[in-house]
Order: sequence, then C-alpha cells, then structure tokens
Amino acid sequence: MAPVDTGPILGAQDLHLFREGTHAQLYRKLGCHPYPGGARFAVWAPNARSVSVIGDFNGWNAETDRAFVRSDGSGLWELDVAGVVEGQTYKFAIFTHTGERLDKADPFARRAELPPATASVVWRTAGHAWGDAAWMQRRASTDTLNAPMSVYEVHLGSWKRGPEGAMLDYRTAAQLLAQYVTGLGFTHVELMPITEHPFYGSWGYQTTGYFAPSSRYGSPQDFKFLVDTLHQHGIGVILDWVPSHFPADAHGLAEFDGTHLYEHADPRQGFHPEWNSSIFNYGRNEVRAFLLSSAMFWLEEYHIDALRVDAVASMLYLDYSRKAGEWIPNVHGGRENLEAISFLRLLNESAYRDHPGVQVIAEESTAWPMVSRPTYLGGLG
Repeated sequence: MAPVDTGPILGAQDLHLFREGTHAQLYRKLGCHPYPGGARFAVWAPNARSVSVIGDFNGWNAETDRAFVRSDGSGLWELDVAGVVEGQTYKFAIFTHTGERLDKADPFARRAELPPATASVVWRTAGHAWGDAAWMQRRASTDTLNAPMSVYEVHLGSWKRGPEGAMLDYRTAAQLLAQYVTGLGFTHVELMPITEHPFYGSWGYQTTGYFAPSSRYGSPQDFKFLVDTLHQHGIGVILDWVPSHFPADAHGLAEFDGTHLYEHADPRQGFHPEWNSSIFNYGRNEVRAFLLSSAMFWLEEYHIDALRVDAVASMLYLDYSRKAGEWIPNVHGGRENLEAISFLRLLNESAYRDHPGVQVIAEESTAWPMVSRPTYLGGLG
C-alpha cells in the first residue's frame, strides 16, 4: 500500500520528555497503532539509513512501505500504512549505513507471534471489560507498604498442565489459580515473567517483548482476564519485570539499528558475562524512557499491583560478575552504577506518584544500603 504522511506521531512535549528520559507513556506513541482502514507505525532508529515496515499486508516487501524520518534529529521514523488489519504480522526492516538489512520485531509491540516465530502482531489491547473496580479502589486507599503480604510464586507454563501435558492458557489458569491460592490463604500471586521471550528455558527472564504478554498462553485480553479474575478473588498480582539485561537474539533489541542503541557499545559495560546477554544503557535518556514506559504500561494497562524488579544487584554494581580489568569505574572512580541508580529512583517515584497503592519490589542480593527507603531519604525508593 502507498504510504501516507499524516504528520508527526509525537508532539513537541512528547519529544521533549522522550529526549529527557522521563516519558512514561511512549507505548501510546511508538510501535503499531491500528485504526479503521490502516495502522500507524513509529520506531526509534537514529542510526539507520532507511526503515521500512514489512508484513503480511505487503508481502514482506521492504520496497513497498518506507517510513519517513523526522527532520528534528530525534531518530524517529513514522509511517501510516493503509489496509493493515488486526492479527497481521509485521517487522521493521532496518537498513544500516554499512549496507546490512536487519529485520527487527517492534520494541513496543502489544503482541508477538507464537515462538519460535519472532514477528510482531498488529493488535489492540482494548476490549476487556474490567470487573475489578472495587479492588482497584481499595488498593488506592490502602497503605499497601505496611499491609501484610504472603506471596505464591508461579511459573505459569509449568505450574499445572492440561490434557496430554498441554500448557494452560491464561483463561483456564485464571479460575484454577484463583481457587488454589485462595484456599492456601495467600494474598498475592507473583508471576515469573510473562513478558514475551524466545527461549522458554529462561523462564521468561530473557525478555524481548517488553510490552507483550507471552502468546504461549493466549492474547493480551486473555491475560487481562487472568489478572481480573485474581483481583475479584481478592488476590493481588505481582509481575516479575526484567530491566537488567536482554538477550542478543537477532530480532530483538541488540544492535537494533546496526549500532549499540539500547545497550552500551563497550562490552565491559554492555555485555553480561554470566548470562551472555546485553545490558541496558541507563545513561541514554531514550532507553530510560523505554524502560519507564514498559513499567508504567503493565501498571496502567494490565492493573498489575506490584513489579518485582529482577537482578537489581547486577544493575547497581559496575563490577557485578566481573574480574579486575573487566569493568569501567564511574566518574568518581567507584563501582556503583550511577546511571542505573538514577533510573531506579525515577522508576519508583513515577510508579508511586501515578499509581497509588502499587509496590515496586527489588530482588537485591547484596548489602546495598536503603534499597527500599524513599528517594527523599536517600534510598532507591
């Protein structure tokens, strides 16, 4: 279909917050947004030579739908494509300045193909009629930080199996899990990462889809049904969330536009030797906005009650899992990751300000001081 240039997707204020690293709702602007008769696409690829949208709607032809780069130096590419319908798959074909073509999944995709396929899926997350208003009102008026909590941790894919060993989908698991956890007397369910991930053996801790619940178990609306059902049974939902590292799969965030965009270029900062994965560049404001928006997305769109931030220790220490000479000190000569500390404080301040009653929980395995103290007292939040 012929492209239609309908003007910028991000307004001046959006662009300011994006560059500042404080935009908490980028998911409303970037990615794929279908509308009657087509869809709008936007992607951040500042070092790309050109970007095309490829998918079922154009025969995966990179010559058909070429995106427009904004003239403001933001590195954002935008395009309207006619004829796109919900359920079609797509990627961004990114052409680098070295002549390489990279077919990348949408970092802001709301849904992904069933692994091992790796394309993004055109999808709206609207359509679920929430029935948890009483829960949400009660949560907002409760001092949840001082309320009793008992947590039942679940890996959804292996918790319980259906006939012939089939994994339970979100909807089937909803009632079974709600009844089981209620009977045991737990107040919360902690879901090991359901964010989309290509390698099932990672248990979800190698995330590629920071805005997409895994399609292994159903649709985004199905996941909302699971959360809603638990809430209606008086059970809170904690989501394991992984901003500490990401896998190097070719369709993912690594070297997204042919350069180290989301990760540090220097492997002493950008490569995790223990997990063989990439480390986010928390000092790049656009990356901070990406991660902040992911966290706020789950709290807003899916009514998640708490985020358990995975592997915080690996974020806090520049020498985590490294020998002498394998890491770069901060500007003061220390081993503290000042950029990660700043991001974690921003995350906590944003979550508690915008979503009363939520909690942000740190998986922190060292003796870092004041991990859970408020930022105004010098803590991480």
